[in-house]
Amino acid sequence: MKKDKAKLAYLEKLVGPLGLEMIKRLPDNGLTDQQIAQETGSELNIVRRTLFTLYEHHLASYVLERDKETGWMLYRWNVDFADIERRLADDAQKLLSTLERWLDSELNTIYYTCDNHCSRFTFDMASGNTCGYEFVCPVCKENLYYDDTSELVGTMQGKINELKTNVQSIFYPENLSMFELAQTEQE
Repeated sequence: MKKDKAKLAYLEKLVGPLGLEMIKRLPDNGLTDQQIAQETGSELNIVRRTLFTLYEHHLASYVLERDKETGWMLYRWNVDFADIERRLADDAQKLLSTLERWLDSELNTIYYTCDNHCSRFTFDMASGNTCGYEFVCPVCKENLYYDDTSELVGTMQGKINELKTNVQSIFYPENLSMFELAQTEQE
């Protein structure tokens, strides 16, 4: 089922492959992190990281109680994916917006790069107006040339249009790499 594919890819993006495996083997709710680790056969640090990530995305909650024997505070975890569709749609829309900002940047900025593609520079940077590079790469010392992004822009426009019809497909594994690249470009 396509929605399940998107949900699994979304969860894997949130918690990683080891966290996803833990989720797949997750027993009933109301267990401590140590009990979950024992039940799933996962390492305790993976269980804790996964649970806190799910908590941050409102897909898990906990009840704090005191252990009567030791006096220590225990977290009893409850994982609830009832809201995952809305979370998936919200996060997908954020990623789509990131991709649209990247596309806007590609359409409205002239970039230069060297043959080694060490980095990309705006015209002001490449020309020396702001950084003094004078069309020479500061990394490899090769000349900087106009970076024709028309093929990339065409691909991005097509992918954005495709994703707008099914925004959750952003989380399909084959689409995630483009969005990770978009997020890196925007940072």
